Amino acid sequence: MGWSEDLLAEAGELLADTVALRRRIHRSPEIGNDLPETRQTVLDALSHLDLEIQLCQRTSGLIATLRGAERGRSILLRADMDALPMPEDTGLDYASSKPGRMHACGHDAHTAMLLSAAALLASKREQLAGDVKFFFQPGEEGHFGAKLMLDEELLAGTEAPRAAFAIHVDPRLPVGCVASRPGAVMASADVWTVEIVGAGGHASMPHDTLDPIPVACEIVNTLQTMVTRRISACDPVVITTTKIEAGTAANIIPESAKLLGTLRATSEHARLSAEEGIHRVVQGIAQAHGVEATVNVIEGYPVTFNEPDFTDFARGVATNLFGEDAYLDLPTPIMGAEDFSFLLQRWPGTFVFLGLKPRGVKKPAPCHSNRMLLEEAGLAHGVALHAAVAMRFLSDAGEAQ
Repeated sequence: MGWSEDLLAEAGELLADTVALRRRIHRSPEIGNDLPETRQTVLDALSHLDLEIQLCQRTSGLIATLRGAERGRSILLRADMDALPMPEDTGLDYASSKPGRMHACGHDAHTAMLLSAAALLASKREQLAGDVKFFFQPGEEGHFGAKLMLDEELLAGTEAPRAAFAIHVDPRLPVGCVASRPGAVMASADVWTVEIVGAGGHASMPHDTLDPIPVACEIVNTLQTMVTRRISACDPVVITTTKIEAGTAANIIPESAKLLGTLRATSEHARLSAEEGIHRVVQGIAQAHGVEATVNVIEGYPVTFNEPDFTDFARGVATNLFGEDAYLDLPTPIMGAEDFSFLLQRWPGTFVFLGLKPRGVKKPAPCHSNRMLLEEAGLAHGVALHAAVAMRFLSDAGEAQ
């Protein structure tokens, strides 16, 4: 057997432990940047591996460093640990014990796979020509957990890795399938708000008011037109209005109306163009109707950008492990967002999706569904992929730079 087959077999031997860890985390989901139970689970699992532990002070994040037998470059492997504020309706016997919280995005699986990868790589310490940094972060679901950890400079100076790698599970892809693409793989995500202030009055006499509601409706429609007419279809942008708030009664024209929405883009150029367009459309329509409008764009996660050379390297590792047909080239970016993007802004690396489609399910629920399920037998593939990427990168034969 070659080294690839060995790793997959050894990851299989750790499957029971990986599943047990995943279920323990799944039962006790925590949200945001404060995850004391999850952090303790991670620390307990790492306690026997002789790793150097750095605890983040502002969050529950931590970095565990495995020192190889030889000095050399280092690689960062990342897992996110937080859950979502939503109910769980899976019927699993290890379903969430905390009402209104669920691991519906697979972060429990991410953490369990990386913990087992740490155990597997620790057993091969003498074969490592460099260091592996296991980056366990909270707050991926909109709380900037990765950025907060980076801001503490835990990876500054000589501790900085040369590359970064992360896996995200996908319950819609077959077990063992790895999907990614070079360049933009996930979009940026910004939040925008608009407040329109006019003059209220009786609903039977709109001519005596400055009604903000038709202004809000015109803004919503014009933003959609702006995307199709001012933004290149080859550099896509999504502007979605997700909330309109105005009014209190059937016979009252309100003084103000509020809009809330999201802006997604796959390049910084398109992102900035769309933001400028939101301001221009809102102010132009407001001026035409004689009302006041305030626009606020709250910057969120940047574009998740896969460095092409490292992505090609990761593809080679995946096909060596799982076969030539196991890798899927994504034709377009995914318009969701990821705070792994902050790490990829600092170091070359790649972000891949791992198929964990539950067996016997024709149309599996996607991530962020209250009924999302995963095929736990496939967790061994993620363990092996983490370990293989690290070993190949640190070896003299690794081609990623």
